[in-house]
Amino acid sequence: MARETVLVVEDDEDIQELIRYNLAQAGYRVTVTGSGEDGLKAARANPPNLILLDIMLPGLDGLEVCRLLAAQETTRAIPVIMLTAKGEEADIITGLQMGADDYITKPFSPRVLLARIKVVLRRQGRDADEGGEQPLKVGEIHIHPGRREVRVKGKLVELTFTEFGILHFLARHPGWVYTREQIVDAVHGEDYPVTDRSIDVQMVSLRRKLGSAGDGLETVRGVGYRFKE
Repeated sequence: MARETVLVVEDDEDIQELIRYNLAQAGYRVTVTGSGEDGLKAARANPPNLILLDIMLPGLDGLEVCRLLAAQETTRAIPVIMLTAKGEEADIITGLQMGADDYITKPFSPRVLLARIKVVLRRQGRDADEGGEQPLKVGEIHIHPGRREVRVKGKLVELTFTEFGILHFLARHPGWVYTREQIVDAVHGEDYPVTDRSIDVQMVSLRRKLGSAGDGLETVRGVGYRFKE
């Protein structure tokens, strides 16, 4: 049985109970808060293995919470799955740009939610197992897998869970071209439901954060992406 901790930040009491019940049945330890402020405090006080974060929250909304989590060293590595009643692409893209690693739209199936959580946590555990992997240097970029740390010219670059996974995967295979689907499989595991647009958004964000070093991430028209040799 799973014993990872999941922090649920959701103001709708019915949805709170639905998530809490299903996660508890699956063996997760669950903490529930009803506001962005309380969720942020809970994450900082006792960092969970994963956060389920609603976008539409009273006071501090989910997007701002996500941004603040990504800005703090103790919470930036926590995977975040955003819950939203809005299915429009613009809202999903905004969430990803703010640092979310995945999203799921309401109404959702508890089985789908549990599957998404399992995949993200499995990837996180695999990264922990790879903690002994040697640091990688590609051009001006230094990648430390164990610390999940990236530096460019010695300066720390803050990346989300998914951004780090994409960069690490492509940097380990310079010159090789991968489709969006192959990148998703490498970072999240096979059969992970995600749109091509989501990967494109992650790549834009990666290039922006890496600055001039981001030029090494090439778009291969009609195919996908690669890291320059």
